[in-house]
Amino acid sequence: MPDAGDESRVLLAVDGNSLVHRSFHAQASTGLRSASGQPLWAIRGLLTQLVAAVERIGPVAVLVGFDDPDRSLRRDRWPAYKAGRTEKLETLVCQLAGAVEVLRELGLAVHVPDGLEADDVLASAARFGREAGLRTVIMTSDRDAFALIDDTTRVLRIINGGVEASPLLTPERFVTMQGIRPEQYRDLAALRGDPSDNLPGVRGFGPKLAARLLAELGSVRAALDDLAAGGERVAAAVGPALAARLGEPDSVAAWRLNCQVMAMHDTLELGLDLAAGPGVLPLPADAVRAAFSAHQLTWTTATALRVLAHHDGPPPQPAPQHHRTAGRSPDGDGGSAGYLTPGQRHPGGGKRHGKLEKPRPRVDQLSLF
Repeated sequence: MPDAGDESRVLLAVDGNSLVHRSFHAQASTGLRSASGQPLWAIRGLLTQLVAAVERIGPVAVLVGFDDPDRSLRRDRWPAYKAGRTEKLETLVCQLAGAVEVLRELGLAVHVPDGLEADDVLASAARFGREAGLRTVIMTSDRDAFALIDDTTRVLRIINGGVEASPLLTPERFVTMQGIRPEQYRDLAALRGDPSDNLPGVRGFGPKLAARLLAELGSVRAALDDLAAGGERVAAAVGPALAARLGEPDSVAAWRLNCQVMAMHDTLELGLDLAAGPGVLPLPADAVRAAFSAHQLTWTTATALRVLAHHDGPPPQPAPQHHRTAGRSPDGDGGSAGYLTPGQRHPGGGKRHGKLEKPRPRVDQLSLF
């Protein structure tokens, strides 16, 4: 059994695919590339958000999961899954691959499961943390991770405004937000469906009605049992017409299929070694400095060194000039960190001073739970 003190240690499990996709679209207007022409903006956004999350959460280790880009066991079994999606842009594909490489060079634990997805890595991380006596924080912009919230697992749901503005969801906060418990979320998602994954739901059951049904009946299985016994409770919850629709064979089949497809694998061998393996903080300072410099994150390097390497790095240097859209910052989520608009001078020049970084107190990890 782990020591009681281990419960104050946190594993940060990151959905690499969702955050790269989010940064790809949010930062596309910058068009930032390396000297050799390789696109950088999505990887830069991922690195910046990663630093902010580690600073906020204070984990002992970081694991990042990605989808297998070449093969999908779910599509093999259910060919309609994600059918009809347009091909990813080459600039996104190369940045997804580049993110895996950069994060490994940093010394983080990165897992790309054969034939599976980042969601499966997150589910396995939550199980690993629970069995190892750790607390787990899952960082993602995807709603599917809501089903993983429990007494030892929280979800940092990335929304507009970046890491600091994003909610850290506990079971209690989730109930307040959704009206159901986290363990009921997969039933809600299966009823609602997911058009982005080409998974139709039960017609008429949006998130509000699905939540009402689950709040009253507890589960779809209990609702189907009630329908078999006459359906009085289901009819009282959602009305006679929707009660009848839920009991139709096509509706039951859609719910069952969605539950199967949406189920996450939580038994992946992640290869995490909390004694000295990849992902354990602090990371090598040289690796952090090299990665952030290579991605032109000059004004983030000092923070990255402090947060990821527990090292006081050299003072930041003036940001290099890049081709970008005026008014957008090359660092982070569109803030002004280190970016000087035309006509402004560098810090010390008397017209605009650089942003002074205030030291932040160490996070009490238990307060996150």
